[in-house]
Amino acid sequence: MSIATRDTNELVIRSRGMAKNFGSVKAVQNLDLDIERGKIYGFLGPNGCGKTTSIRMLTGLLTPSEGQVDVLGMRLPEQASKLRYHIGYMTQVFSMYRDLTVRENLSFVAKIYGIHGTAQSTRIDELLQLYNLEELANHFAGLMSGGQRQRLALAAAVLHKPQLLFLDEPTSAVDPESRRDFWEKLFDLSEAGTTILVSTHYMDEAERCHALAILEHGIKRADGSPQALMEEMNAHVVELQSDNNRQVKQALISHPEVISAAQLGTRLRVLVDKTIEQPDTWLQNQLPSEDYRSLKRVRPSLEDVFVTCTGKGQG
Repeated sequence: MSIATRDTNELVIRSRGMAKNFGSVKAVQNLDLDIERGKIYGFLGPNGCGKTTSIRMLTGLLTPSEGQVDVLGMRLPEQASKLRYHIGYMTQVFSMYRDLTVRENLSFVAKIYGIHGTAQSTRIDELLQLYNLEELANHFAGLMSGGQRQRLALAAAVLHKPQLLFLDEPTSAVDPESRRDFWEKLFDLSEAGTTILVSTHYMDEAERCHALAILEHGIKRADGSPQALMEEMNAHVVELQSDNNRQVKQALISHPEVISAAQLGTRLRVLVDKTIEQPDTWLQNQLPSEDYRSLKRVRPSLEDVFVTCTGKGQG
C-alpha cells in the first residue's frame, strides 16, 4: 500500500532508497517517503523497527548508508548544518538540563538559535503561557512530572518557530490525559503550517496522523492515511463470542486462511484472508455451532492493519 504520487513542490520531506547499516545490521532498508507540508506524518512500529534511526537521518544527525534525502529543499547530508536552523527535534529521552529552571532552559535554547534580548523574553513568555508552564517558570526541570517535562521539551523544540518538527515517541512516559493534551498542541501547530513527523507505538496516536508509515525490521510495510490503510487491508475482520476462547483460537489459527486470532475480553477478533469472500460463513463452517454463541463481521482497526502487514499474524 502506498501514498499516491505527490507534486514535489508540496513536499517537505522526500527520500528515495534511504538506508542505514550498522555493520551487518540493516537498521533501515530502502525507505521511500513523501511528506506534505503542514501534515502530521507518523512512524508506527515496535522498538527496534528503525523509527529513531530514520528520524536521525532525516534531521541530518546520521548519514545514510544509501539513498537520496531532501528535507525542506536541502540535500542531506551535504546541507545538514543549514537544515538544523529550520527544524525542531524532541528526542525520546528528556534532554533538558535538570539543574536549570524552565525559564533558564528555554533561555539557553534561545541563545543557541541566536534569539536575544526583548525577542527572547517575549518568545519565552509566549511559550510559557501556550504550554501552561507559567507557574513552573522558576521550577527546576529535574523536579517536574513527566507531563510537565514533555510540555517543556515541546516548547524548546518550537522556540525558534521551525518549519518542520520531529518528535521521537514523545508520549511514551506520560499519562493518557497528558497524551491527549499534547496531541491538541500538535494539531494547533499543524493548523499553523508546521509539518510534523512523529514516531509512536500507540495505535490510537497513529490514527490521529494525517498519514503514516508502518515499519518493521527497518522496512516500510505500509504507507498512507489511516482510513485508506484500513479500507485497503488484505483481510476481513470477524468477531465471535465463545465459552472456550482459548480452544477456539487454537483451532482457528491452524487454518492458513486465518491471519490472526486475538482475544479481547470475552470476544475473539479474527482476521481472515481477503481471498475468502464470505468470511463469516467460512468461519461457521470451520467450527461446530456449539463452539460459539455469536459471530459477525466488524470494521477493521489500525491495529488490524498492523497485524496483517507485519509478522504479528499468529501472536
